[in-house]
Amino acid sequence: MKKHRKSDFPLDGIRRYLEPGPVVLVTSSWENERNIMVMGWHMMLDFVPARLACYIWSGNRSHCLIRNSRECVINLPTADMVDTVVGIGNTSAADGVDKFERFGLTPRKATHVGAPLIDECVASFECKLADDSLVERLGLFVWEVVKAHVAPTPKRPRTLHYRGDGEFMVAGPHISRKRWFLQQNL
Repeated sequence: MKKHRKSDFPLDGIRRYLEPGPVVLVTSSWENERNIMVMGWHMMLDFVPARLACYIWSGNRSHCLIRNSRECVINLPTADMVDTVVGIGNTSAADGVDKFERFGLTPRKATHVGAPLIDECVASFECKLADDSLVERLGLFVWEVVKAHVAPTPKRPRTLHYRGDGEFMVAGPHISRKRWFLQQNL
């Protein structure tokens, strides 16, 4: 293994190395209003039941819709949607814009929540709020995924990963070490 010489680095730039997962589009709905927001920070917490956590800024219109409805859909866009993702991120629901219409996205009725799925995304995860104890203090929502909708192909979608400073990485080739794992660690 190669050793790396390291130097001091500004703390406000570490996200370029530690962003946890793919950029997602979060849909919400409350009292005849719907919205889509871009989210780059989320983390898996548990497998069964499937739980994840995410940060949603209180100044974001989606925060209000999600806080009131206590549910959302987390949609997984692919790399070919990068311009749509950036456009959604640069558009405010406060301006009265319907982001589904503006960006040509198809809303699909969810099974267990009121927020819509996005047909153009490769996967959609219906979520209900499992724990709101950190919402007020930290903006941290803990979700339980109650229904998953995943396209059978591609098996390994080319997802977007935000690195900060207007730059994305795209998920690329995979490396498998499945045969080396203990069964309980898979």
